[in-house]
Amino acid sequence: MRSDPTGKKPSVAMKFVSAGLAASIAEAVTIPIDTAKVRLQIQGEQAVMSNIASGIKMCDPGVKYRGMIGTMYTIAKTEGVKTMYRGLIPGVHRQLCFASIRIGLYDSVKKMYGDEDINNPKVLKKIAASITTGVMAVAVAQPTEVVKIRFQADAGRYTTGAIATYGIIARSEGIKGLWKGIFPNMARLCTVNASELVVYDSIKSFFLRHKLMADEYPLHFVSAFGAGFVTTCIASPVDVVKTRYMNSPPNTYKSGVDCAIQLFKHNGITAYYKGFTPNFIRLGAWNIVMFMSYEQLQRLFAKLKEIATKSSTKPI
Repeated sequence: MRSDPTGKKPSVAMKFVSAGLAASIAEAVTIPIDTAKVRLQIQGEQAVMSNIASGIKMCDPGVKYRGMIGTMYTIAKTEGVKTMYRGLIPGVHRQLCFASIRIGLYDSVKKMYGDEDINNPKVLKKIAASITTGVMAVAVAQPTEVVKIRFQADAGRYTTGAIATYGIIARSEGIKGLWKGIFPNMARLCTVNASELVVYDSIKSFFLRHKLMADEYPLHFVSAFGAGFVTTCIASPVDVVKTRYMNSPPNTYKSGVDCAIQLFKHNGITAYYKGFTPNFIRLGAWNIVMFMSYEQLQRLFAKLKEIATKSSTKPI
């Protein structure tokens, strides 16, 4: 993903920091939508768990949340507006870890795989690079995802701060509790990364290659919107399973695959797309804010580096 048409290329460290900061900004902007998405995804989960125990096949009997706006209104009315921001701190922890690795290192890994020529795009190598950085991100930062989901799913379940909650989960569920759902999350993040980064990169490269748009705000917006839509369509089923599995009490599901099977068995295929609208609005908005911030932060850091270099070489 080229970042500066003037030729001042940001270093790997600049990309790493820019990705984490840009993703944190996007997280702060979209966290209420994300909370609504999580609530819609886990709606009826208690009924599903009861049905599993009793062997009854039954759809969700009660509907508390309806649609994105309705869910946000219900949460604000019954639990307070602050509840919609309960997952913000672990969400920022998550983005500083996840995005810095999966986005900040993407160009470097893509180059390692041999895809650096904008005039000769290699989609399979882009996908390989995105999957590699996605797996790396989850392996390192899974606990931040677990805590964020717990905060968003049940505001009253954890009353301490985010940092203390890491310890609470570790003591009550063991260290493995902090890495609960790591494989569903790897599947989800690899899917998201492979669609989000590859689609953004491909759309942007297409317009630049054919000189249809300059490497500026409009192109970043179009590329980010397209990436958000494609990512939502592809990743929603994996995202729903990941959310339910991470939020479930210990021993509810044997594995992420078992969670996916039970969800289909008791709720049908439409359950995989619960929260689709807020997920799309959230991912679309998140991608636009994140990628536009990411592009500008890279340029800012490159300019600051240039200024610092000129200042240090200026004769006294």
